[in-house]
Amino acid sequence: MFIDTAKIFVKSGDGGNGSVSFRREKYVPLGGPDGGDGGRGGDVILKADSGMTTLLDFTYRRKYVAERGVDGSGSKCYGKDGSTLYIKVPTGTIIRDADSDKIMADLSHGGDEYVVARGGKGGKGNAKFTTPTRQAPNFAEPGMPGEERFIRLELKLLADVGLIGFPNVGKSTLLSMVSKARPKIANYHFTTLKPNLGVVSVADGSFVMADIPGIIEGAAEGVGLGLDFLRHIERTRLLVHVVDISGVEGRDPIEDFIKINDELKKYSVKLWDRPQIVVANKADMLYDETVFENFKNKVNEMGYDKVYKISAANHQGVDELIKKAYEMLSTIPISELEITDEEKFVPEEKRFTYTIRQEGSTFIVEGSFVDRLLGAVNINEPDSLKYFHKVLRNKGIINELMEMGIKQGDTVRLNDFEFEFIL
Repeated sequence: MFIDTAKIFVKSGDGGNGSVSFRREKYVPLGGPDGGDGGRGGDVILKADSGMTTLLDFTYRRKYVAERGVDGSGSKCYGKDGSTLYIKVPTGTIIRDADSDKIMADLSHGGDEYVVARGGKGGKGNAKFTTPTRQAPNFAEPGMPGEERFIRLELKLLADVGLIGFPNVGKSTLLSMVSKARPKIANYHFTTLKPNLGVVSVADGSFVMADIPGIIEGAAEGVGLGLDFLRHIERTRLLVHVVDISGVEGRDPIEDFIKINDELKKYSVKLWDRPQIVVANKADMLYDETVFENFKNKVNEMGYDKVYKISAANHQGVDELIKKAYEMLSTIPISELEITDEEKFVPEEKRFTYTIRQEGSTFIVEGSFVDRLLGAVNINEPDSLKYFHKVLRNKGIINELMEMGIKQGDTVRLNDFEFEFIL
């Protein structure tokens, strides 16, 4: 089975919590705080693997979570970092953020890596909160949460040459004749429902050819499986446009040629402008030789000067076609997929924010900053409570409350914790 899209959930590891610990030994009764920091959470990294050809694995497993950092401990022992989670994907995979549909990365070469979710930072132990006036802090910092998101994977085949054309014009037959690929071949429309790859060997080397499933009118608008098929042609450097010159099915080869190119142009002007070799196939069934000459002249007038008459089934003219394709590839540079600024995913900077609203004489402070602060302090311990109020003042919350008109004795609520405001 060939699967070329998948949606999965990834989450990096949370950071380990800092430790609250005090050195207590037989002859050291007041050894002071010695809580160590928590370990960093593991990253989630996608890595391109040339040995993979499909995203099939992701239909069975859709959730990937990296290892959490280990909590710190006494004697200033730091927690162990969580292990990085590597997820292998086929070479040619594009990673998109599922929510924004922006492109995060293009893994177009074997071994390419991208950190799709970074692990949370480990929290500081209480040993890090000592000051000349706070020598026995009874609080530590919790670990930062890991990143999590849904991502969409899109596989775009990495082929040098893409065979395009209407269904049943002989693309699969041609691929089977020039490579060891064995696509399903039959005289039915849409016999090919998935792209097939084959390595074509020539005297001086080789290249990869892809049999792209037949494109029909409206493909650029998503008719049939058009958009799925067109996506795979984007990476090819050279297009071999196959038409049925025999006319046995009552089709006009010129009309077919124009329609396919129109679909390419609607989908992408760059794709339409890619070098093309035009192949008039099924020449062994041609009843009138002038049909090919008329076809060639009209195609030449459109600006396509490389036109070959072949019969893929009989191998007639195929060698000359392959030699020409290999010759043209040597002059066409390999280009990377261009990602515009509008398409590129820009990760948001992780910020701890808050909002303040008033309900009567109660001022409610809420948000991720509040969650973080309350997780880091022990409100029942005097030194920790002093640190809590100091953070509120440094963050500007106290000043903002005063600007909102808070009075002596009014209540300030942070989640489930309330205190009376005192100037």
